[in-house]
Amino acid sequence: MYCNSCGKQIPDDAQLCAYCGRRVVYANGVAAYRRLVRPREGRKIAGVCRGFADYFDLDVALVRIVWLVCSIFGLLGLVAYCAAWIIMPEEPLALPAPVSQVNRTATL
Repeated sequence: MYCNSCGKQIPDDAQLCAYCGRRVVYANGVAAYRRLVRPREGRKIAGVCRGFADYFDLDVALVRIVWLVCSIFGLLGLVAYCAAWIIMPEEPLALPAPVSQVNRTATL
């Protein structure tokens, strides 16, 4: 399978392109499965805005500005942020790939 954005070859079961990071769109027009999670990287406070930006494929700065404006002009934005912080699960830990014995001896 090939990435729709950069044209590089990627595995058939990939959800994201390893080269450009874009979400994969399959031949039938359906995008890869997405989850609303708080990422561990690139967050400022709790990762809520970054999670929404990743989920809806928006710029994270735009989401942060909109959320800030909603919080300043009404208490609902702050309450919604706290609720999302509690409800949204955190992204699973990305564990490093195990090093096989063959690779380990070859590098020494």
